[in-house]
Amino acid sequence: MTAATRFLRRLTGAALCLAAICGLLGIPAQARDQLVIGISQFPDNFNPKINSMAAKSYILAMARRPVTTFDADWNLICMLCTELPSMEKGTARYEKTKDGKDGVAVTYTLRPDARWGDGTPITTKDVVLSWQIGKNPVSGVSNAEFYRRIDRIDVKDDHTFTLHKNKRTCTFANANDFHIVPAHLEKPNFKDPSAYRSRSAYESDTTNPGLWFGPYRVAEVSPGSHVVLERNPTWWGRKPAFDRVIVKVIQNTSAMTANLLAGGIDYVAGEVGMSLDQAMALKGRHGDRFNFVFKPSLVYEHIDMNLDNPILADRRVRRALLYAIDRKAISSQLFEGYQPVANSSINPLDLVYSANTKRYPLDREKAAKLLDAAGWRLRDNGIRYNDKGERLQLLIMTTAGNKTRELVQQVLQSNWRQVGIDMRIRNEPARVFFGDTVRRRKFSGLAMYAWLSSPQNVPRGQLHSEEIPSAEGGWSGQNYPGLRSPAFDAVLDGIETKCEPQENMRLWHKLQKLYMEELPALPLYFRAQPHIMPKWLKGVRPTGHQYSSSLWIEDWTVGK
Repeated sequence: MTAATRFLRRLTGAALCLAAICGLLGIPAQARDQLVIGISQFPDNFNPKINSMAAKSYILAMARRPVTTFDADWNLICMLCTELPSMEKGTARYEKTKDGKDGVAVTYTLRPDARWGDGTPITTKDVVLSWQIGKNPVSGVSNAEFYRRIDRIDVKDDHTFTLHKNKRTCTFANANDFHIVPAHLEKPNFKDPSAYRSRSAYESDTTNPGLWFGPYRVAEVSPGSHVVLERNPTWWGRKPAFDRVIVKVIQNTSAMTANLLAGGIDYVAGEVGMSLDQAMALKGRHGDRFNFVFKPSLVYEHIDMNLDNPILADRRVRRALLYAIDRKAISSQLFEGYQPVANSSINPLDLVYSANTKRYPLDREKAAKLLDAAGWRLRDNGIRYNDKGERLQLLIMTTAGNKTRELVQQVLQSNWRQVGIDMRIRNEPARVFFGDTVRRRKFSGLAMYAWLSSPQNVPRGQLHSEEIPSAEGGWSGQNYPGLRSPAFDAVLDGIETKCEPQENMRLWHKLQKLYMEELPALPLYFRAQPHIMPKWLKGVRPTGHQYSSSLWIEDWTVGK
């Protein structure tokens, strides 16, 4: 540990103590120069192109800006660009690809005042390198499909470029997944694409100012503990209110409550912070001390099933698993109805939701009949076996320390035991669970976690057969169940390309129908995000979708 690091940690500790004392003594809020945010997970890496993880997205939103995003009103907007591409304005046009397919060309202009944290202008050189990294089959980016759809990039000047896409999609203006990295730092690290993940400056030199271009830049990373962000002097927008933001990682959600009450943290992030049940209990005891916002969201809590497992490959078993769960009781008794039962992967808040899908209310008799039909017979010990004498035993995993998920696991284990399924529990820290186990499909049975989604987001990455992660593909793609279905592939392709409103809606409804018939995952509930804010923190607007409120941290202010 360097002397500078030791000094910063002492300074941080002193500031935390001072913040708590100020609160007790009633010192005016205007004296606050830092904000301490509590989250429950530590990112497995800091490269915006590698792995999707809520904790990383939340932190990086303060230090980066996407080309486009959805705002708190669920509208697509520019952040790093100056204007969305438009057919009417000529910045988007249909065209044919070299092989005669229907393509589209979309033109963006980067903000001319955008700078990396070391003062280097953000230019089309960064755009081109970011595309080259994204489309390389062994670089291991999360959404490789987005980059593969770009056949070429025409560069007009330092700020204007045209993406020539080989697929004509309804959402051609959306560049949310185009994560730009600095060419002046990352180009040498990409000489060996297969080693890019480990050689990226985001891993080897995370606090380099040249990696960041948001209101803040990453100044210190203490693995598993905290991340310190300091004001970015090259930021072009509104000056943020706080000199520094400290994101403190507290993986045990009970300890999160203790830290909040003791003044160790100011704000629990709703996107990846405290469990809903604990937030509700805290409001009951200390509702006068904080502002509580329970934001309904598109966040979808579910259980992926490894379809390569012979037990789970049988659709009858998957349906039996869902019929055996008392999801209504989980929603009402654990969450007081704040987190409603999910009857598909699409939230009723979304315009493309269909109410006409197969439903799975608690029905243990139906679950038992399905298991019987699948060849799993109940024995005297209350567990089912097949005719080979093999026990119906599965493993369920989730993020260790998340008390809500661990409680839900116990309910599920009990529910399934009542129909003769022996479900074992083994959990891992979030960094391991998401960074290795789920990403590389190492879970043998079931994996419980949440998908973050944006409005009308086509789940191609999660359900298309081309998106199954593999070593050959650098573990890109997010089809972790391993779903291989021509029917799903055709519907997903159609949703993206058939833009006539009625036909597009028909395909959305067909997708949800397929999902609930085939059950590549078990829907549990849609989460409400409990934001717990100090009375003096103003300007936070929870979004309810995958793009976090911290993307607008420059609008957060200190009030009375």
